[in-house]
Amino acid sequence: MKNFKSIAVVVLNWNGEDMVEAAVLSLLKQSYQQFKIIIVDNGSTDNSRKILEKLKDENFEKIELIFNEQNLGFALGVNVGIKHALDNNFDFVGLFNNDAVAEENWLEKLVESFDKVDNLGGATCLLLHKNGKTIDSTGDWYSVWGLPFPRSRDQKTELAPQSGLVFGVSGGASLYSATLFKEIGLFDERFFAYFEDVDISFRAQLAGYKFYFNKEAIAYHTQGATSKKFPGFGKFQMFKNLPQLFIKNVPLGLILPIGLRFLPILLLFLLRSLLGLREAVPTLKGFLVSFLLIPGSLLRRREVQGNKKVTNQYLREIIWWGLPPKMTKKLFGKEVEVK
Repeated sequence: MKNFKSIAVVVLNWNGEDMVEAAVLSLLKQSYQQFKIIIVDNGSTDNSRKILEKLKDENFEKIELIFNEQNLGFALGVNVGIKHALDNNFDFVGLFNNDAVAEENWLEKLVESFDKVDNLGGATCLLLHKNGKTIDSTGDWYSVWGLPFPRSRDQKTELAPQSGLVFGVSGGASLYSATLFKEIGLFDERFFAYFEDVDISFRAQLAGYKFYFNKEAIAYHTQGATSKKFPGFGKFQMFKNLPQLFIKNVPLGLILPIGLRFLPILLLFLLRSLLGLREAVPTLKGFLVSFLLIPGSLLRRREVQGNKKVTNQYLREIIWWGLPPKMTKKLFGKEVEVK
C-alpha cells in the first residue's frame, strides 16, 4: 500500500463472553499482520474480562485492552478506542464487531482498497450472515426518504454486487483513514447506537471523502447478537436518531425533496409502532427524546454544513432515490431493484 504505516483494529465488547474470543482469534490469523488490536470492554458484567485478559497474555504484542467502567454505547465506546489509536499515531483504524468473524485476507483486501480510489475515507467488506448463505451488508445507503439501510441485506451471497463506491461503510467490519477522524471528528456520541456509522459516512461524504466496498474482503456476522438482549432498544434508538441524522446532514438544497418524504414516513412508523403494545413505550420515549436533541443537532449542523465541499448534485447521485427495498416490500409486497 502507498505510504502505508500502521493499523489499529478496534473491537468493542459488551457481555460477549460467548463470541468475542472467536472474533479476536480471527483477527490474529489475518494474512496482513501490520496491525494491533485495541479491545475496548464496555463495562461487561459477564466473564468477558477474564477471557480478554487471557487473550492479552497469550498475544501481548498484538493486543491492547481498555476497560470502561460502564456501558457507554457503541459510539462513545468505539471513540475510546479510536482516540487511543490517534494518540498513538496509527494511520488507519479498523472497527470490528465482537460478534463477527473475519476470513484470513479480510484486512489485506481492505488495505488494498486505499490504492484504488483517491481521497478514500473508508473501505467495507462483504459482510455475510453467520451461515454464509445470505448477506448482512455490502455498505450503507441513505435514501431520499431520509431512511438509511444496509445495502444488499438478506440477498443470497452469490448476488453480491461487484466492488465499487458506496454511500457509506458499516461500523461493524470496516477500515477508516485516520485522516478522516482528524478532519471531521469521531462518531457522534449522542447517537449511542444505531445509524452512528451512517452519520459519520454522511459527514465524510459532505467533506469530500469517498467510501469503497471490496467484495474480496469477507467477514461473517451474527446479526443482532447484542441488541436482542434489550427488548425495545432498537425502536427507542431508531426514533431518537433518525431525526438527528436528517437535521445534521441533509444540506439546504435537499431539505425539501427529502424532508417532504421523511416527515410523513416517520409519522407512519410512529403510528404503527405505537399500535404494537410491546413497542409503544420505547417508541414514544425515543420520539420524545429526539425533540430534546434538536437544539444540539442544529448546532452540529452548522459545523457539518460548514465543512461541505461537494455539490448537491453529487449528493443526489449517491443517495438512493426510492424507499429502502425491504420497506417497499412491506408497503407494496415487492422489493425494488438494488442499485
